[in-house]
Amino acid sequence: MDLSVYRDLWKIQGVMALLAAALIARMPVLATMVPLAFLAKDAGGNFGWAGVVAGAYSIGTAVASVVWSRMADRRGARKVVIGTGMAWGVWMAVLALLPDSWYRLLPLAAVLAGAFVSPVTSALRANWPRLVHGSQLRAVYSLDATAQEVLFVFGPMTGAVIVSFASPRAGLLVCAVAAVAAIWWFGLMQQPVVPRDTSAGPRPTAWQLIVHPHRTPILLAWACLVMGFASMSLGMVAVADEHGNRLIAGVLETVAAAGSVTGGVIGGALPGRRTSAVWRRMLVLSGLVVVCIFVTSSVVALAIAMFAAGCMIAPTIAAVYERIGALTPTSAHTEIFGWAQSGGMVGSAVGSAVAGAVVEAGGVRYAWVLTAGLSVLATLALLRVPPHRPAETSAVDGAAVAA
Repeated sequence: MDLSVYRDLWKIQGVMALLAAALIARMPVLATMVPLAFLAKDAGGNFGWAGVVAGAYSIGTAVASVVWSRMADRRGARKVVIGTGMAWGVWMAVLALLPDSWYRLLPLAAVLAGAFVSPVTSALRANWPRLVHGSQLRAVYSLDATAQEVLFVFGPMTGAVIVSFASPRAGLLVCAVAAVAAIWWFGLMQQPVVPRDTSAGPRPTAWQLIVHPHRTPILLAWACLVMGFASMSLGMVAVADEHGNRLIAGVLETVAAAGSVTGGVIGGALPGRRTSAVWRRMLVLSGLVVVCIFVTSSVVALAIAMFAAGCMIAPTIAAVYERIGALTPTSAHTEIFGWAQSGGMVGSAVGSAVAGAVVEAGGVRYAWVLTAGLSVLATLALLRVPPHRPAETSAVDGAAVAA
């Protein structure tokens, strides 16, 4: 393990600034989910209505993210990121200022707000191969995945704090203003559109991009993985409810995130001198999730198992990012990550719904049974995906030096 790789990343101009800008831009967007849920609940009178509004927002995001990502590849990410960020802020303000008596319009406004979620995540991951080369590319994907785990902990928590001390409407307005400023900053950092290499043929169509011997199984595996994460999150809530203490859910989520951060830091520091297949990481993750199935009756034992499973989350996500980036033409990098984001949004919605029915029918432990089964399916899908080879790293390093 060589932690100096992170010091080397720090020295590469633009890497840390871009990552910091992306994190700050995504934080308020994630933070809006808690205020939005409480706003819908207060207006509609029940959490069922909150679920309808949250689902509408997710549908808007899933449908539109591919459109914005494809446009960013063709017209440049700067205009797309900033334009959608400004529009998203406006729609969040509309949601915040909508009178309670108009609560039936919340799903429509939520769909439109979700449709204008800025493709910050896709644009960030499309930038890495342009800024970082060779073995450092794997490290930066790992760092990205690790930072994402931190976001999923502190983003919703920030929204909850604002709601607790102010109100859901204030939470949405604060998040909207913060996101507009941060997304503008991130957008200004975007590189000009990548010139198309005419010798490589025309840009791939959407069909050609997703229907591919290697990219298709990666996208399917990613959807299964996110479905599993949604099931696991619901399982943690069910465990907390079973033990009569809602704080347990937050503790388990934090423990899993801490494990993921630990695994991500270590995974990014590994030298990567041997051939590595993404399906192996997915298989290890599946095995660790299986352990959780047998310890749901003990919160302490489950926390330990969740930390262990969490240690494989960020490394597995990073490996998926690296493979899908390496197996996609540069001119379509933003779009392919947009497809991955859409698949993840759909997977999360389906995973939560299915996990709820499974837990009601069979009990708490079956949330992890579902997660383990989905992880195994993801492993099988990835078996035919070419592994990362040291020769690839050497070739890229050599090209970078020559350039």
